[in-house]
Amino acid sequence: MRGFETRDIAKLTEDGIFRSFDLVTSESPLSIIVESHNHGRHELGITMRTEGHDNLLSIGFMYSEGIISSTRDIDEMVVGDNQILVKLNDGALFEPKQHCRRSTVTSSCGICGRSTISNGLADFYNELDEDMHIRLETVAKCLNSVIEKQEIFSKTGGSHACASFSCDGTIDRIFEDVGRHNAFDKLVGSYLDGEESLGPGLGAFVSGRASFELVQKSIRAGFPIMIAVGAPSTLAVDLAKEHGLTLGCFARDQSITIFSGVRRIRD
Repeated sequence: MRGFETRDIAKLTEDGIFRSFDLVTSESPLSIIVESHNHGRHELGITMRTEGHDNLLSIGFMYSEGIISSTRDIDEMVVGDNQILVKLNDGALFEPKQHCRRSTVTSSCGICGRSTISNGLADFYNELDEDMHIRLETVAKCLNSVIEKQEIFSKTGGSHACASFSCDGTIDRIFEDVGRHNAFDKLVGSYLDGEESLGPGLGAFVSGRASFELVQKSIRAGFPIMIAVGAPSTLAVDLAKEHGLTLGCFARDQSITIFSGVRRIRD
């Protein structure tokens, strides 16, 4: 999947109107269905995403929700047309009343439809690494590398990116999606799918704002540092402080604003 499609346009300029086409980030619904021995088959919800890596998105999403702790809790994944069925074994912690959404999850919201958010991290958050530190040059290198690697955004201007990076700003891996929460889930899912360790020695970078849900996903994944290009919300800052996450926002080549965890920043 390329992640974008062409659409006809009419462009208005000082010279008048002319017809052409433009590239647009693709967006379509994905239904995530889980099947467990205790609860049968339930739809977790429908998320609006950019096609591609649906298995990783589903793995990352279920990990963030606390349904699975690793891919060993999954017996089988069946990928269909805009639908994925995940068959869980007894190691999974799936509770339909807690995990099933009441509405479609749009590209701008990853927690919409939840009846409660209080149990999001209560029982399964990770202790965050205290050994990782970054400098301003780390931020600049990470920022410029992500921009260079955003293939969909370079063509459409309509996708978010989430990346993992090392202390010197080297990008380990990056994923794009019309929804920033989906991009983050794909990133986390890629590590779980390869049974690779998450968190220690790696930070998380997000191309948009730092929302509550992305801070929650960072803590759950064990990333000790999260850098965002945009602004944070109050809940995001409060959650970061509560769990010891270093949260840096308004990332630029020559500056970054630290809202939590300044101890991991070196000048």
